[in-house]
Amino acid sequence: MQPRLRFAPSPTGPLHIGGVRTALYNYLLAKNLNGKFIIRIEDTDQSRYVDGAEEYILQSMAWLGIEADEDPNKGGPLGPYRQSERKEIYNKYAEGLVAKGWAYYAFDSSEDLTNYREKAEKEGERFLYGPLNRKELNNSLSLNASETQSRIENGKDFVIRFKTPENKELRFHDEVRGDITVNTNTLDDKVLYKSDGMPTYHLANVVDDHLMKITHVVRGEEWLPSLALHTLLYEAFEWIPPLFAPLPLLLKPTGKGKLSKRDGEAGGFPVFPLSWNESVGYKEVGYEPEALLNFLGLLGWNPGDDTEEMTLAEMVEKFSLERVQKSGARFDLEKLNWFNAQTLQKLSSEEIVARYKERNNNFDAVPEGVLIAGVSLVKERLIKVDDLNDQQYLFQEPHSYDDKAVKKQWKEETPELLHAFLEDLILVPEGSKAVKNVIHSFCEKREIGLGNIMAPLRIALVGSLQGPSVDELINFLGIDAVKQRIAIACEKL
Repeated sequence: MQPRLRFAPSPTGPLHIGGVRTALYNYLLAKNLNGKFIIRIEDTDQSRYVDGAEEYILQSMAWLGIEADEDPNKGGPLGPYRQSERKEIYNKYAEGLVAKGWAYYAFDSSEDLTNYREKAEKEGERFLYGPLNRKELNNSLSLNASETQSRIENGKDFVIRFKTPENKELRFHDEVRGDITVNTNTLDDKVLYKSDGMPTYHLANVVDDHLMKITHVVRGEEWLPSLALHTLLYEAFEWIPPLFAPLPLLLKPTGKGKLSKRDGEAGGFPVFPLSWNESVGYKEVGYEPEALLNFLGLLGWNPGDDTEEMTLAEMVEKFSLERVQKSGARFDLEKLNWFNAQTLQKLSSEEIVARYKERNNNFDAVPEGVLIAGVSLVKERLIKVDDLNDQQYLFQEPHSYDDKAVKKQWKEETPELLHAFLEDLILVPEGSKAVKNVIHSFCEKREIGLGNIMAPLRIALVGSLQGPSVDELINFLGIDAVKQRIAIACEKL
């Protein structure tokens, strides 16, 4: 069979960055195996459905460049790709399991279930509706056939539960962790079909994976406890199961536990790809999709060598489940910033300006050629394209000056020194090399260190001791602008 992998999010809110990594790994493996990548929306839980969430998920995938071969908008040969549009499919599979003795009708009300749990808690136990007690509860296993049929015909609410085999050593394989053994008496009889006529995740997921010919199920580690049930469902349906690969969790930057929205709020970084309501996204704060994918790709997987910077195509070429790690991967914002800076350095100045203008209009009055030249000067200092907003000195004189820098570097003799330097500067041709030469010659002639002229020059031109090399900056600004900024600084300081 052609390899087919799916990313199957639920539209219950915005897409978490952990979900983005799951989608990415499915895409990488699918393309590495020359297979298909599918997006399926799992919206069977209508009580948790959130308007706009599906569109948000698909827009996030589009921004990141994770393109599906089949999805709800694009369609495909094995659709529909929304579970709510497939609900007629699931009933016959649930009833088929009942007919084969792999499932049963349960009539327990919500109140009944609450009472069961409370009784177990009083006895210091945990209630499981399963092999050890189901014949004592309100279901078709404890009732005779005529009573069961009567209740169904009279409209009594029921669910269909899976009939977990009793006391069976269940062995199954996890492509990341290896072989796993579970005794079925420790499992509960999960609900497969709800009283509202909708399937639960477990039934719909397995049925759809089979009908859509999914060959690999790559999803978050939080679904590992469901692997036993899903293995049993494949056995009950007499279907060949896919390969299962639960992914390690994304962990908090510090401390224990899974990365959450609260961690992002505390650490000042997003946990969603795009903005959602009041929560800002990675796109809106200026991260590049290539950098985010590169960063996420290496959170839980390595290519087998020291390579860090990779395009999506390069990750596809190197990806394998064998190199997915078993332990959780810690989120590191500084590393993401490094990836973003490296991504920008590979872009041309023209591309950076184009990306900047998609989100900003601060320099609309600056001619594009000047803006591009300014970006070339500071490109290696940018972490995000929006950092260009902090480089206003490239296009207008400083409005203020760093107090600490001024106190340390601006002396009584500084104005005279700067004006003397200007007299030498106006005599040389344009070009940063010529400017560098005149700076050195001036210092030799005056018998002063480079810092005596470079630091006050930088303060006058930039407003602080930050920025690109002084000779390049002077060449970019031009003599007239340099004269004006030195005059303003000498007057103000």
